Amino acid sequence: MIKEYIKKNEDRMLEELFSLIRIPSVSAQPEHHEDMLRCARRWSELLVEAGVDKVDIMPTEGNPIVYAEKMVDPKAKTILVYGHYDVMPAEPFELWNSEPFEPEVRDGHIWARGADDDKGQSFIQAKAFEYVVKNDLLKHNVKFILEGEEEIGSPSLSAFCEKNKDLLECDVILVSDTSMLSAELPSLTTGLRGLAYWQIELTGPNHDLHSGHFGGAVANPINVLCKLIADVTDKDGRIQFQGFYDDVEDVPEEERKMVASIPFDLEKYKQSLDVQELFGEKGYSTIEHTGFRPSFDVCGIWGGYTGEGSKTVIPSKAYAKISCRLVPHQNHEKISRLVVDHFNRVAPKTVKINVQPMHGGEGYVCPIDLPAYQAAERGFEKAFGKRPLPVRRGGSIPIISTFEQILGVKTVLMGFGLESNAIHSPNENMPLDMFRKGLEAVVNFHLEYDR
Repeated sequence: MIKEYIKKNEDRMLEELFSLIRIPSVSAQPEHHEDMLRCARRWSELLVEAGVDKVDIMPTEGNPIVYAEKMVDPKAKTILVYGHYDVMPAEPFELWNSEPFEPEVRDGHIWARGADDDKGQSFIQAKAFEYVVKNDLLKHNVKFILEGEEEIGSPSLSAFCEKNKDLLECDVILVSDTSMLSAELPSLTTGLRGLAYWQIELTGPNHDLHSGHFGGAVANPINVLCKLIADVTDKDGRIQFQGFYDDVEDVPEEERKMVASIPFDLEKYKQSLDVQELFGEKGYSTIEHTGFRPSFDVCGIWGGYTGEGSKTVIPSKAYAKISCRLVPHQNHEKISRLVVDHFNRVAPKTVKINVQPMHGGEGYVCPIDLPAYQAAERGFEKAFGKRPLPVRRGGSIPIISTFEQILGVKTVLMGFGLESNAIHSPNENMPLDMFRKGLEAVVNFHLEYDR
């Protein structure tokens, strides 16, 4: 029945999704402030059409939060569906094969910024809710919370949750904002890594210098910055911040054996990325690198002259944005402090250094014996024809651990993304087949949750 419903209504549903995608709700860029408001309003309209009884656009210190609910019985269990309506910047625009905010269906995929992360995946939740409401199948209460700041670290959401604990009271939180191992290997995310993020500024001479007159006599801030960053990891991929591994958990051997049994084609993985070799911490597999172990990455680096042609200059300043993905029990504030201390300690006196902490959050683990997780497992199995594998994933959704701390409930992560969906990159997409199967899986979750 759900397949027939999707087939009959797919054109309408896609146009509704496209109406969200066409709004460039980029939270990182101030010029899109009005777009954030437009997107919140559009979400509220779509949730009303899907069947909620109440919807509010609620202010925060930053972008507004869309809250909606359908209360069928005060004594029934309650699910809180979380998603976000903000998206990453689309730059560099020249690398897109189509306009990022003008969605296209091409080669069986939806191509656009937000097609997956997270407008497409959140929309799956809304349409599954629509189906169970319109077919009188909903036996539990459903609440929605859609924020507009996830891509910048959800700075307003913690205070909102503290202030609205009663409004957000629920038995479990349901999120579609994660990925699967592959289209052929459906999986449920049982763990997320935490995150810590910094910006580094190095200052050398008080103005740019002629590299002929001063080269070899004055330290180049870009050279120094590159050396500082390169020294963070050793030849075995171990991160060298003092105390960094103090709280890293040892994953149980039985879980490592389970991961080792997952079918994983290393050559296909490398080919998909067009790399000859991979790099990661010695002693761990690729899946363990992204699910169980912390990491260090340079997210951006700049300074000096980067225009066309040449300009022989020693720049006054150099900058980098760096991040660490953290595992459960690594506190992002503690890690943030020790990273700042590290760079302040090792930076040479040839430069002045300023390390500015930015956003961060904790990791998260979902127990597989949770009834809601098992309902999601059965929902996946009905939609994909095979039982999903429980896998920890490498991404971060810092607010998930905050939900547990403030609201005292666990989150089930029903994600339908694929590595090939290119989230945060040019040519983000979602396969139409995954949209359909995701919708079917969430419908079945609602039905199974009441068993």
